[in-house]
Amino acid sequence: MSRVRGPRRPRRLERGALIAALLTALSLTASGCVVVHGERVVLPSADRAEARRALDDFTAAYNAADKAYDRSLDAGRVTGALGAIDGARLKAGHANSPSGNAAHTPLTLTDAKFTIPKKAGWPRWFLADAKGNKGGAARWLLVFTRGGLGEKWQVAYLTLVAPGDVPRFKLDAEGWAEAVPARSAGLTVAPGDLSGAYATYLKSGGKGFAAGVHTTGWRKLRAGSASRPGLATQFIDEPLTGGDFAPLALRTADGGALVFFATHHYQKQTAASGATVPTPDKDVQALTTGEIKQSLTMEFVSNETALDPPGGTAGGQVSVLGRVQGLTAAQGS
Repeated sequence: MSRVRGPRRPRRLERGALIAALLTALSLTASGCVVVHGERVVLPSADRAEARRALDDFTAAYNAADKAYDRSLDAGRVTGALGAIDGARLKAGHANSPSGNAAHTPLTLTDAKFTIPKKAGWPRWFLADAKGNKGGAARWLLVFTRGGLGEKWQVAYLTLVAPGDVPRFKLDAEGWAEAVPARSAGLTVAPGDLSGAYATYLKSGGKGFAAGVHTTGWRKLRAGSASRPGLATQFIDEPLTGGDFAPLALRTADGGALVFFATHHYQKQTAASGATVPTPDKDVQALTTGEIKQSLTMEFVSNETALDPPGGTAGGQVSVLGRVQGLTAAQGS
């Protein structure tokens, strides 16, 4: 059974209020001289029943695509970082198992909580926080977005975080959340700058991010792999913020924000003279173009969930709570 953050309202009244607001936003005044533009009216991004249906529709499409290894079956339900990661995973799976996924286990998402911001303009979006039957005790955080009334809800970000890491959100009297603009100046790092700041941190280090698996731990892991005898490994990290990869943020109860953002990564392995690049696994091979002779360059998309403290917080550092990364392409040479 789903659970929802914030006070509940009768479903009929909730939907009726949203429809009435939309009709008002699109109406002309009696003089016919002024239009109240819908993109300027602050409204909940979805009603709660709609959010539950979107989660169910995504889960059904995701399971169908995973079972058949057919990316067309959930293409209409994913976008952005998840779309890139999921699409490449299914492409590799189909190449290696054209008849489908023999190891398929349906994903089930229960104990769902929905945090829905009130905002003006498109895209509109909301967060689903659920318990999955995969990933141990981790909570599945899925960010649904759509760019217009006629579009389907799609998941742009999917990360897994420890249950105790999901923060309390700032809610109004009716239980609606607050979306934080990308250029918000009231945080340690503006959400729109977080992807670039993280890419810079991975390259050079620094004090902007709190120690953890996805910060100091990842840099340490990279440093170890870069020093293997006979094999040089280079890393390039880039921000990823355009279009469907734009960051999205929710105001937390302490005045900070929970930010969802994406990054782009390259890993190039080059063998020394007389040596060879280790043979990649079959999923990497399925996404590789060119012949692997002396080097292999792998391309990844990663999506992160981070707690961004209020600006001016003493010793404030961004904490990366979760990260899901996937190989999207590879090139041999």
